[in-house]
Amino acid sequence: MSSLERLEDGRAWVSFCDSLEKIGHGLLTDSVPDDGLTQVEGYRYLTRLLRLSLEKHVEFSDSDRPEFFSLSHETAKIGNDNPDNVYLNCSVSGEKSYLISGHRGTVHYLSIESKAGGYGDGGEMAPTGHLELADIEIDKEGKFEIHVCMDKKHGNWLPMQSGTDSILIRQTFRDRSAELPATFSIERVDSGDVVPLDPVKFIQALENTTPFVEGTADLFRHWMDLFLAHENSLPPNDQVMCLKAGGDPEIHYHNSRWTLSDDKALLIEFYPPVCKAWNFQVSNYWMESLDYRFHRISVNQDSAVLCGDGLVQILVSAFDPGDAYPNCLTTAGHNCGAMLLRYVGATNFPEIKTKVVDVSEIVD
Repeated sequence: MSSLERLEDGRAWVSFCDSLEKIGHGLLTDSVPDDGLTQVEGYRYLTRLLRLSLEKHVEFSDSDRPEFFSLSHETAKIGNDNPDNVYLNCSVSGEKSYLISGHRGTVHYLSIESKAGGYGDGGEMAPTGHLELADIEIDKEGKFEIHVCMDKKHGNWLPMQSGTDSILIRQTFRDRSAELPATFSIERVDSGDVVPLDPVKFIQALENTTPFVEGTADLFRHWMDLFLAHENSLPPNDQVMCLKAGGDPEIHYHNSRWTLSDDKALLIEFYPPVCKAWNFQVSNYWMESLDYRFHRISVNQDSAVLCGDGLVQILVSAFDPGDAYPNCLTTAGHNCGAMLLRYVGATNFPEIKTKVVDVSEIVD
């Protein structure tokens, strides 16, 4: 049966809906905490991933007419998304050539990467090219252009390989209220005419949508199972694993998980290394950052209050002890979840001490 026939008789849509139902049935495995909040957030997580996947595979999948969109933001999140970041994504093809035009803004850290693969392809998102702010030639007005292609170009050049299929931009802010984000546009060099929506391509887009949802949910649920071995502590991750999942090679990751009852708190202590940026965040079980629009769930090098000798003390707790712990982050009604300490551009990685304490011990 042709793609057009499958579309006309409704079979393509039924298949899409059936695959969504299957993902929903498989969401709550034995390893998933059985509290109501975690489980209802799990189903919301699937709706969020579906929104993101439709954006990626249906609305913004045309590598001939590329546009930037976001695969992680305030109401749809993936893999311990950074509350200090603005993320931009774009579908491209390594066999084609593109030109990015932009304005630097005032953002503190910026990286642009080309990637191959995705969470619907077994969780592999291999890096194929990398630029950061220091690599980009910028004129006096803050403007820049970047060639994106396989063949090396003079000036700003983001490499691609034959399998490259996306671009990921990270902008990391010290203080979102005081910094201007960079702006970007992209166009294919020597692109052809705009073509109507093609039934074959649309069905392929639908068929790609649900594997992304399932693959993303499965990947980070698997990570949470791995993190059980070091719950309530923050050892360094396998950095290769992080890169394969879309991580930035300039970032050193300490992903983990936490579990706390309301009468317990997690005390985290470390001396930050010299680096371009660092931050710590609290997330839910699905590795979505807790809602930073309404709660204090992260701290960075600018917002943290340091002890006299430079020590950073962070408290993760359902209870706010006040001035005694100025870097207190809320669990926002959760009793388990993920957490992440990341360093950008660090060359050494000091020990991170963690300790579960009784809330009674931290009360003024």
